Amino acid sequence: QVQLVESGGGLVQAGGSLRLSCAASGRIFLLYPMGWFRQPPEKEREFVAAITASGATTYYADSVKGRFTISRDNGKNTVYLRMNSLKPEDTAVYYCAVNTKDTSGFYTRNYEYDYWGQGTQVTVSS
Repeated sequence: QVQLVESGGGLVQAGGSLRLSCAASGRIFLLYPMGWFRQPPEKEREFVAAITASGATTYYADSVKGRFTISRDNGKNTVYLRMNSLKPEDTAVYYCAVNTKDTSGFYTRNYEYDYWGQGTQVTVSS
């Protein structure tokens, strides 16, 4: 069993920054690829960023490329999402997820992840 707990969300003005954290417990964290998704109000959940198990490779949605950075500290069982130059359209509930079905690569689709956190709200005011 894997438990994921997000933190770091909040209210920020446009142009500001936040860093989200996702603490994992359970299985050996460093074996698995992880990702961040978000669900804006009244919209479907969408991919934001992904990272391989080693952290060597990352991948981003076009909407956040150049502004967001995903990273992980396997010694602390934590994955991060640094968000800079935030825009009102970044407002959403942000979720971290882990794919324990594979140990290689990165993944961008909801169904490829089998464990999810409870989400943390990010609100960007204009």
